[in-house]
Amino acid sequence: MTDVPEGWTEDGDAITKRFEFADFAAAIAFMNRAAGPIDEMNHHPEWTNVYNRVDVRLTSHDTGAVTDRDLRLAGVLDELAQQS
Repeated sequence: MTDVPEGWTEDGDAITKRFEFADFAAAIAFMNRAAGPIDEMNHHPEWTNVYNRVDVRLTSHDTGAVTDRDLRLAGVLDELAQQS
């Protein structure tokens, strides 16, 4: 696997990260802000929300591995999370 971005964890054929926010509204706002760039990249995460947390899992299903698309999306999500 290529280098795992800081704060992300290698998990088999994916990388994962838990984002924590001040409250539920901030977590949902992050997901909403991410929706546009995600659609533009046409590379969609597996993610779940519980209260102030958003758990993200990135993998490229067509290759069964982490690719540059996942690493680019991880960077976008990290940048958006810092705006919260």
